[in-house]
Amino acid sequence: MGFNIVLIEPEIPMNTGNIGRLSLASGSRLHLVKPFGFELNDSRLKRAGLDYWKYIDLFIYDSIDDFYKKNKGKNMVYFSSHGKQNYWSVDFEDNMFLIFGKESVGLPKAIIEEEENSLFKIPILSTHVRSLNLANAVSVVVYEGLRNIEPKLCYRKSITG
Repeated sequence: MGFNIVLIEPEIPMNTGNIGRLSLASGSRLHLVKPFGFELNDSRLKRAGLDYWKYIDLFIYDSIDDFYKKNKGKNMVYFSSHGKQNYWSVDFEDNMFLIFGKESVGLPKAIIEEEENSLFKIPILSTHVRSLNLANAVSVVVYEGLRNIEPKLCYRKSITG
């Protein structure tokens, strides 16, 4: 059980470290798409991920094209402040790819335009806030997803024995 958490071109090592810890706690896998705004051996990344970093199921891609080539045909949803649908509208499934953009500008414009039907937002109720911190946004989505798929998985287990 879990998801594939994808960070496209993450920039802040502490966010990535926190998301790494979250991926481990939630039974998810972490996918990082280059270029990064830091080195993977950055002490801030390790500090945020604490001593859990060595246990994280981590995949690294050289580019967005490399990511898509290696994960062609997978069930993917995207998260952006430009989404028109709220994140609780996602039909979450085990092993789904949850894709987030970089901290400064979010997802690339081409992805936002091409994936409009698979693009979701976390509602922001204040006009003074543009977006949530990336680690917070990933946490909100992952645990909403787990809340949604847990009953489905329990039901499947009960009918299969």
